[in-house]
Amino acid sequence: MKSLLIIGSIFAAFSVLLGAFGAHGLKNRLSLEDLVIFETAVRYQMYHAIGILSMGVLSLSLNEKIVSAPAYFLILGVIIFSGSLFLLVFTNLRWFGAITPLGGLCLIVGWLLFAYNIYFQS
Repeated sequence: MKSLLIIGSIFAAFSVLLGAFGAHGLKNRLSLEDLVIFETAVRYQMYHAIGILSMGVLSLSLNEKIVSAPAYFLILGVIIFSGSLFLLVFTNLRWFGAITPLGGLCLIVGWLLFAYNIYFQS
C-alpha cells in the first residue's frame, strides 16, 4: 500500500526533525523529566515509522488484508502515544499522560494483529 510508505516516511521525517529540535532547541528549556518524555515520544514514533514502512513494503507481496488493519492500528497508536506525550511536554497539561496508554494499546494490538494475520492468513 503506497499510503503506508508515505505515512511511514512522514512519521520518520518528523521523528528526525523533532529529535533534532529536542536536542538543540529544547535542551535548556525543559526539565530533565520532560526531555526524557519527549525523547520517548520521538523514539517510539521512529520505531513505528520503520514498522509502518516495513508493512508498506510487505503489502507489495502480501494480501492487503494482512497488512491494512495492523498498519492503521500502528498509525493511530503513534498519533495517540507520541502525540499525547508531545502535548504533555509542550502544554504542561499532565493529564495528557492519561491518554498515552491508549496509544500504547493501539501499538500492541497492531503488532499482535499483524502476527495473527501473518500466521492465519498467509
